[in-house]
Amino acid sequence: MTSSSSSTPPTSPSSRASSVLARLRPIRLASIGVFALAGLIFWISFNTAQGTNIRSDESMLRFSDLIEQRSRENRGLESSTAKLREEVAGLAKRDSGGSAEERRRLEEVEKAAGAQPVSGPGLTVTLTDAPPDATARIPGWPEPEPDYLVIHQQDLQAVVNALWQGGASGIQVMDQRLISTSAVRCVGNTLILQGQLYSPPYTVTAVGDPDALRRALDASPAIDMYKKYVDAYGLGWKVEQRRDMTLPGYTGGVDLQHAEPVD
Repeated sequence: MTSSSSSTPPTSPSSRASSVLARLRPIRLASIGVFALAGLIFWISFNTAQGTNIRSDESMLRFSDLIEQRSRENRGLESSTAKLREEVAGLAKRDSGGSAEERRRLEEVEKAAGAQPVSGPGLTVTLTDAPPDATARIPGWPEPEPDYLVIHQQDLQAVVNALWQGGASGIQVMDQRLISTSAVRCVGNTLILQGQLYSPPYTVTAVGDPDALRRALDASPAIDMYKKYVDAYGLGWKVEQRRDMTLPGYTGGVDLQHAEPVD
């Protein structure tokens, strides 16, 4: 009985070369595509940067630098505004044809609005950040996080609110007289007030009965919580009584800003 066997014919050199080229063709096309994509990305980056260094363009100010720049601009504008307001007030008084009663009522309104200086006894409250290397001073308190060691917006607001509640006739934060539209805002550990930027320590000065003002500070739950952090981590808290002082009138703009719906 005979058996038959089958064998594969040998492959010619030309057919092997064709097979290799067929396998290399997709790789070559992919390589061409990668280089084309890289060229497109380079071209887009160049046009976006317009010849500048995207990674380290010095014209890209940090947010804090932008705030400081705007603060300097606002200080200059407020100084110009104050001078113009003084000129307008002088002209109004000189050319006013109203009666003495009308002028008296105008002065009362200006005083209530914070546009007139206010004098008398009062208090100055100073709040200060804790040392950056502070540790817990009271047993049972956790070691502080960085957020525990700085003055926050709610701390300043608590002092201002307590002083108003204590009957203050005028309040000044740093060198700015507060009016009804004033807003105490903090960004990080810096204060932004009426367009100007301040760093701690922060001072809040109020004209009024010192005893009533002090009682209002002592009665504030928010200030009581702040004092716990003063004891635990070394935040600064100082209340000084003033026998006589004068807070200047507010001289900034009074236009109300509001949002408008987009058409």
